[in-house]
Amino acid sequence: MTERWKPSATVAAVIEQNGRFLLVEEHTPEGLRLNNPAGHLDPGESPVQGCAREVLEETAYPFVPGALVGIYLSRFVRELPDGTQDITYLRFAFCGTVGERIEGMELDQGIVQALWLTPEDIRASRERHRSPLVVQCMEDYLRGQRYPLDVIHTDPSVWASLQTLQK
Repeated sequence: MTERWKPSATVAAVIEQNGRFLLVEEHTPEGLRLNNPAGHLDPGESPVQGCAREVLEETAYPFVPGALVGIYLSRFVRELPDGTQDITYLRFAFCGTVGERIEGMELDQGIVQALWLTPEDIRASRERHRSPLVVQCMEDYLRGQRYPLDVIHTDPSVWASLQTLQK
């Protein structure tokens, strides 16, 4: 029997304010990279909940997703001393409303800083992006691509399974 392919489910935020976009600068094995505030879904949370959590943890800005910008599939391959790491990501990217930064809040491990950059700055720094999706999500947002949040359904079984795990 072959192993089932399991893409990594991730969430990301495309946050624009006054013509600038909120990105994070983070440590990666490839060095310092720029990324949307993003991360993996945790057990027992919806994509919307996961996105709000990731933005807060990585930037110290409260975020309320208001629309889905898009769903993206990308592949990342990295050579390691003991072989090849080959990961496919399924990304749900959201836009929404950002609140005031919570002063003194510690950022997630590996995050150096949160930055507000113009679209031109982002396009000009592609070699520093963690993923080609950083630009793609921004460009889709700038074109006005938005889908209502109710296109994503999270079945109650997601929360029920978490309750079972906690017992």
